Amino acid sequence: MPTVLGASPSPFVRKVRVVLYEKGIAYQHQPVGPGSKKPEFRKISPLGKIPALVDGDLAMCDSSVICLYLERKHPEPPMYPADPADYARALWLEEYADTALANVATFGTFGRKIIAPLRGAPVDEAAIRKTIEEELPPVFDYLEGQVGDGEFLAGGRYSIADVSVATHFVNFRHAGFEVDPARWPALRAWVDRHLARLIFVELAAQDRQVLGLG
Repeated sequence: MPTVLGASPSPFVRKVRVVLYEKGIAYQHQPVGPGSKKPEFRKISPLGKIPALVDGDLAMCDSSVICLYLERKHPEPPMYPADPADYARALWLEEYADTALANVATFGTFGRKIIAPLRGAPVDEAAIRKTIEEELPPVFDYLEGQVGDGEFLAGGRYSIADVSVATHFVNFRHAGFEVDPARWPALRAWVDRHLARLIFVELAAQDRQVLGLG
């Protein structure tokens, strides 16, 4: 049985756990914080980033690498589109989520409001406000256009693109923020729909318990 190493509230750990759930793969979860200096963890993740995965004698890190590995080993149900153009689109949206969206919906808001106090640092309200007012709008504008009227982001079915984008909105909500439905109606409807999926509801509840959010 594979083991996922990483902290439950991490959007990248959550991404891997959702893919495991969608594929019906039983797994164990071992909580490990980002930046852990435990030698056994650093052997798997030399940069100290989460998640990592141990599957028998094989160990690897990076959520995108892990998800691609799971897709090759357990191809059904597919989480990546078969069509080359749809496949490229899914990979791009995963990358956009892991970088641009992560910067505003996870690190710039959740990280500063929720994680910083847990590490003994003050909440930087000015930095959060700058993120919300200046850095976030162009990212949400782009996603509004990508979502359009469709239920899924790539290939007409649930894929890694949907998982990768949705996971950061869990953290955004943990920090007390929501997508403004007046400014981004399509994105807000998409987020509400995808975060209502059972696995996201269950994992978000685990996060709140870990973070003491009630």
